[in-house]
Amino acid sequence: MVILALLALFSGIACGLSGAGASVLSFLTSHVDVILCLLMFLVGISVGLHRGLLTNLRKYHIRIFIIPAGVVAGSLAGGMLCGLVTPFSMGESTAVACGLGWYSLTGVTLGNLAGAQIGSIAFLSNLMREIFSFFCIPILSRRLNSYSCIASAGATSEDTTLPMMIKYTDEETVVLSVINGVICSALVPVLISVCYQIF
Repeated sequence: MVILALLALFSGIACGLSGAGASVLSFLTSHVDVILCLLMFLVGISVGLHRGLLTNLRKYHIRIFIIPAGVVAGSLAGGMLCGLVTPFSMGESTAVACGLGWYSLTGVTLGNLAGAQIGSIAFLSNLMREIFSFFCIPILSRRLNSYSCIASAGATSEDTTLPMMIKYTDEETVVLSVINGVICSALVPVLISVCYQIF
């Protein structure tokens, strides 16, 4: 998945340098709402594929919200810190951080809200979060605990980084990882819009 994302990124750069990027960009920007709806539809399919999800929700009760709350709070704090040390506004930096690792949706959403530059930054920063998670999960599972692995992955803990969770953590952490990913993925569009408009 990471290799495909990087290939897509470099293909886009090559397309932009070749001069054909304007027509592609024009087509994509005129269909942003359709692309966002398609992404949300695919997330819905992903949630629906996890058959035991409702059973696990009943098992863990309110405790299932502790990890996603920590992920959101940590991401917000990081976004605010970046807003203080970068030339971007607090709204832009917190909205980028609230992508929680979901680079495709964050890039498109913020590109639509704040322009291509912020959309590109959102895409790259959330892509880097996912890539760093692949390297961090083995270290975090040995040095800290399994829950910190979930936190580093953010919204990707239900899909792309899940194989790493399966390999380096236990069964309970994998279940919590899927639940965390579902909750974070549902929160991402809301958090981006709220943070961008409020800050």
